[in-house]
Amino acid sequence: MLHRIITSRETLLLGAIAVLLALIATRFPAFVAPSNLADVFNDTSPLILLAIGQMVVILTKCIDLSVAANLALTGMVVSMINVAFPGLPVAVILLVAIALGTVMGMANGVLVWKLGIPPIVVTLGTMTIFRGIIFLISDGKWVNSHEMSPAFKAFPRAELLGLPILSWTAILAVIVLSVVMSRTSLGRAAYAVGGNPHAATYTGINVGRTQFWAFTISGALAGLTGYLWVSRYAVAYVDIASGFELDVVAACVIGGISIAGGIGTVGGALLGALFLGVIKNALPVINVSPFWQLAISGAAIIIAVAVNARASQTKGRIILKSAEHAV
Repeated sequence: MLHRIITSRETLLLGAIAVLLALIATRFPAFVAPSNLADVFNDTSPLILLAIGQMVVILTKCIDLSVAANLALTGMVVSMINVAFPGLPVAVILLVAIALGTVMGMANGVLVWKLGIPPIVVTLGTMTIFRGIIFLISDGKWVNSHEMSPAFKAFPRAELLGLPILSWTAILAVIVLSVVMSRTSLGRAAYAVGGNPHAATYTGINVGRTQFWAFTISGALAGLTGYLWVSRYAVAYVDIASGFELDVVAACVIGGISIAGGIGTVGGALLGALFLGVIKNALPVINVSPFWQLAISGAAIIIAVAVNARASQTKGRIILKSAEHAV
């Protein structure tokens, strides 16, 4: 049992983050100060929210490339609503953001479930559609800080027990989704569908419906993140979070979520996001060139994929050896 915990992917990744922080501390000791680490976690919170949603989708042998566009469209819509109705309570804005994100997630889910279109094709298409809608409703214009109400901007920055609400939102989402994935029939179905969809079908699990709910969860989290993003940075525009979907997928891969489906945990997605967050926050501080920053992030992704592939091969060999002994 102890050996399994020590050699688990999450433990190894946690160790890698600790080593990374130790190396950074040798160049810039202030980086590992508790207050700065809290800031790094806060900066990484949007990535955490999207990564845990993406994890559920990937578990079911799908992928959602529209999460950043969902975030951007939701952010623009709630920003425009705030400009038109500055007195609208933040609670209503949050509900609108989550509802809009959920609808976009459901649209992806229905197209995959009912029409049988490959998820990568569906989400590439909806990603472009969502970006196009942002341009149409905004006419390409920005919503700037001075146009947003103070309450709209203050919510993610408000502190509770020393941490901003943005950080607490990510923590709460991780806890809730951990319970959903480990304690509910939906969580068990997601693992079953990703592990062996044919066997899942024979046990009475509706593969398409499970994938639909995975996209719905991802969409809801993207919508929530859309409001938190624009309110925190106090700006909304067409290309907001452009390319961020790649960071989201990278966080999942680094966190040990198998692209083939069926393998991964919420904790893994969290640690994968934190690993990327530490890299992206630390490299500029220690004066690493932006070009090297991209190269290092890319190398981390390739190494993670290689480790995942190696682990899968090892498991395959163990199964074959067991079968030989049984014969």
